[in-house]
Amino acid sequence: MYDLIIKGGTVVDPSQNVHGLNDVAVEDGKIARIAPDISSAEAKRTVEVKGKVVIPGLIDLHTHVYAGVNASGVDPDIGGVRSGVTTMVDAGSAGCDTFGGFPKYIIPNTVTEIICFLHICRTGLATTPDIFSPDSIDMNGTAKVIAENRNIISGVKARMVTPALDIMGMKMPHLAKKAAKEAGVRLMVHIGDTQKKYDPNVIRELLPILEEGDIVTHYFTANPGGVLDSDGKLVPEAKEAHDRGVWLDTAHGRMNFSFDVGQKVLDQGVLPHCISTDLTLPGRDLTVHSMTEMMTRFLAMGFTFDQVVTMSTENPAKAVGVSERLGTLHPGKQADITVLDIQDGSWMLYDVVGGSRKSDKAVIPVMAVKKGEVFEAGWGPRPWGWAPDQA
Repeated sequence: MYDLIIKGGTVVDPSQNVHGLNDVAVEDGKIARIAPDISSAEAKRTVEVKGKVVIPGLIDLHTHVYAGVNASGVDPDIGGVRSGVTTMVDAGSAGCDTFGGFPKYIIPNTVTEIICFLHICRTGLATTPDIFSPDSIDMNGTAKVIAENRNIISGVKARMVTPALDIMGMKMPHLAKKAAKEAGVRLMVHIGDTQKKYDPNVIRELLPILEEGDIVTHYFTANPGGVLDSDGKLVPEAKEAHDRGVWLDTAHGRMNFSFDVGQKVLDQGVLPHCISTDLTLPGRDLTVHSMTEMMTRFLAMGFTFDQVVTMSTENPAKAVGVSERLGTLHPGKQADITVLDIQDGSWMLYDVVGGSRKSDKAVIPVMAVKKGEVFEAGWGPRPWGWAPDQA
């Protein structure tokens, strides 16, 4: 007998070319079967989701969830399963000196799965700025913490921002890459200087450092150091990075997402691989709001729903090395499932530089299933819930 059936929804899993009315059966925390009209008599519990859309569990590739330690850290279950997201990737909230709270306090008290990138700065984002001298980087300490926590650390994080580059120049990302390579993990690099101080051409020095499996985050940033040159052309190193297997992620955040930049990038044919939020407490309240609102932004930019699902599930699972168990609804994989309501209407989506796009669809979270356990979505970050602004 199955433990759970998610019944009557439209199941969308592009990895299997599945897009239609189906039920999803769960047993022992894993996907057991996808088929039409599985009898409720075959399960201990049935959840009816008629009229809703059922997809693999959402994976947010760029978040900050060191709640109670860093001032901007979001409660991982509020931003996670209560927002329809089953896995959150913390993008460098902690460095080697501050990481201990994750395995001791955060992860044991969280249902949402947390995968971490360790900041190359020893104190992570506990202070702003993060790197304030060359002593901010401890290569031995970084290696030790990664070795002791390989079950939860997927990579190293570096931020191409002022004053780190003023203090260390390109030595900083080179050290981050060295730490990642020696530990056998990937490197995630934040691009775009929010203080708008450094040479925008630094992107052309950075991208050749990155290898297959590394991640560029904030791909649509309008800040200096992004992937467009002064003429709005994609720097050739961006396509070269894409072609050799570097993942391109569009984390929004409070200051690093522009519809105009995104459209220029898309027009030049080098599409991003992943959608993510760069979720923080102020970002959740003021700008990005939620992973499902990010999905709506990409619908507004002309992406198909299947593309948006792949960029929010299968691709981020591959990017952090967990695709053998997450990212799709293949039988035998972990039963991480997201149920969505796709609402018709007229919605207005905003970026962080005054740009906007209209959408006639809004993606709203209904529930998440994590390892077979059901969690209904909470109220949402806006006074009226989850929906974007009305157009």
